[in-house]
Amino acid sequence: MSKFDYKKIMPRYTVIAVLMTIAAVAVVAKSFYIMTVKRDYWEKVASRQKADSVTVKPMRGNILSSDGQLMASSLPEYKLFMDFKTLHEAGNDSLWEASVDTICKELSHIFPEKSAAQFRSDLEAGRQKQHRHWAVWSKRVDYNTKEAVMKLPVFNLKSIRGGFHVEEFNARRRPFGSLAGRTVGDLYGAKDTARFGLELSYDSVLRGTEGITHRRKVMNHYLSIVDTPPVDGADIVTTLDVNIQDLAERCILDELKAINGNVGVVIVMEVATGDIKAIVNMEKCPDGVYRERKNHAVSDLLEPGSVFKTASILVALDDGVVDTTYMVATGGGVWNMHGRNMKDHNWTRGGYGTISLPRSLEVSSNIGVSRIIDDHYGKNPEKFVEGIYRTGLADDLQIPLFGSTPARIRMPRKAANGQYENWSKTALPWMSIGYETQVPPISTLTFYNAIANNGKMMRPRFVKEVQKDGVTIAEYPPFVMRNRIAKESTIKTMQTILTHVVSQGLGKKAGSKSFAVAGKTGTAQISQGAGGYKSGVTNYLLSFCGFFPADNPRYSCIVCIQKAGLPASGGGMCGPVFRNVAEGIMAQNLKLLVSDARDSSSILLPDVKYGNLTAANIVLSRLGFKTQGNSGSHQEAPVWGYVSREKTGMNMKQDKIYGKQYVPTVLGMGARDAVYMLEGRGVKVKLSGRGKVVEQSLPAGHKIAKGDVCILRLN
Repeated sequence: MSKFDYKKIMPRYTVIAVLMTIAAVAVVAKSFYIMTVKRDYWEKVASRQKADSVTVKPMRGNILSSDGQLMASSLPEYKLFMDFKTLHEAGNDSLWEASVDTICKELSHIFPEKSAAQFRSDLEAGRQKQHRHWAVWSKRVDYNTKEAVMKLPVFNLKSIRGGFHVEEFNARRRPFGSLAGRTVGDLYGAKDTARFGLELSYDSVLRGTEGITHRRKVMNHYLSIVDTPPVDGADIVTTLDVNIQDLAERCILDELKAINGNVGVVIVMEVATGDIKAIVNMEKCPDGVYRERKNHAVSDLLEPGSVFKTASILVALDDGVVDTTYMVATGGGVWNMHGRNMKDHNWTRGGYGTISLPRSLEVSSNIGVSRIIDDHYGKNPEKFVEGIYRTGLADDLQIPLFGSTPARIRMPRKAANGQYENWSKTALPWMSIGYETQVPPISTLTFYNAIANNGKMMRPRFVKEVQKDGVTIAEYPPFVMRNRIAKESTIKTMQTILTHVVSQGLGKKAGSKSFAVAGKTGTAQISQGAGGYKSGVTNYLLSFCGFFPADNPRYSCIVCIQKAGLPASGGGMCGPVFRNVAEGIMAQNLKLLVSDARDSSSILLPDVKYGNLTAANIVLSRLGFKTQGNSGSHQEAPVWGYVSREKTGMNMKQDKIYGKQYVPTVLGMGARDAVYMLEGRGVKVKLSGRGKVVEQSLPAGHKIAKGDVCILRLN
């Protein structure tokens, strides 16, 4: 007999089977319910646990000067936020309530612009709304400030418990401030996108490639898993020279302030390569301060005036219609040209009479130059304009700066009946002296640079190469646009004439006692559009363009100033700026041995200004002087103090410096160290004079407040 009792066992199996079936049906039903009715809810829960395809921004490349100094670099900046919803869900509301007074008090110490009461009111408003992304501070902060905030109660907890979190940005910083600011360029801070200048032109090189990562929450921790790593941007090496740029800015600013000018432009170019070593675009703003707001050097289409006469005479000499012995009558300073009077600048003093072709350039005679061109090209103006085109003045220089434009020089055009459509009998005489055309300063300079370069026309170069991790990955070599703009003999003749313009003509103020200078002055009235040249106050474009040393040209330079009203003189106002720039550049290139300058009666130990001891130690050591004391030579941050002369050498003594929230003493410092120390603490600086600081408007120990301005008088 079988031991299996069917009547007892089967009911049990049936019950178990029914229960399991019910459970299975319940699971399926629950799954279906979750998949349909609760789908949106659980998708929201899942989205909080993961983040797919999160972009990772690369580090933007640097912009370097020709000798490798940083002109623009990226530094991390942060925005601080509080997630009050997470704080509540983590059960830390009581901790917040116990710590909020301390938090607000410390935040007020870190950000003095806002009181503890204001911080509390603002943070409590975010807490009432249970906001997930409430700004603790409205502006971006640096790394040190972020770290100080993260040490406060609640903020020092992990973000999943305390709710405090940050967003990182790549902030663009220029160590040399506004130096060459319009050329180097800038970014829209909130968007991290380029606005203008080289930043915009080379944005694809500097920007790099974004990476992709995804996040997963595992065991209450977020893990970031990189799918595609970001590729940091490359660095671009410009042709700009920081020292020459600084020199050019100071020289043009001094002149603009002295004559109350509106716009000042200086461009310095290396003759052999076409490298732009400095480019200044100063403009007087409504508040009376000069700033760079537009790149006038490459975008201003104005009638160039008398600097154009050089091109006119060059064409006539190159075509062989005249030579240097040619004489031209200018009368008493007024000459009727096809029914319209042409005047020389000295017409009230009787003019120049009959003069030679070279002399017409030396004294910038409007009548002399226009008569030479009109007499030989009046019946065929197309030939003259073709000659101007041959000089390269109208060429598209392909400047890598947005807003740049080539010169506009009109070519005569005839209708079917043989009559000129866009030309009059007075067009050629006035075009020959710099009117009826529109030429940006950089095109004029490129033409003069070609004369200095024995006829070879170089394209202006702003960027030499692209580097990645110190390795060159792309080069932009000098580019020859025209091998020769005129015959060799014509170029030599023009070089001589331009040298005489400075040595015995109207360009004397541009000359130097130390070396020969060649160039041409220019003074032109600026047309007011439909109002013509006599609408209201007459505006003038003053200029001087040339090269130095004249016997072996190394640099070419153009100085342009726009001003309203008289007096107005290209030679008298732009010439001194040119001279100061030229002499400054040549002085920087002098290399003398210290031993050659010593004699028995001289003081062998130099006088060192109060300032950065680290920098002073480097200079003194390279000059062969022994140093002792604390120079901070192994520290990254500057060490400030005094240098005194001792029998054993130069003794360096570190000075006590006030905290970051107080104004330090900068008396005795040079301008660069003083500005660095004050503006590093948030104080705006205004300079007056040259030399070392002898007076500061904010006393040492003054507590710094937002918007403080310190005026430094140097002597």
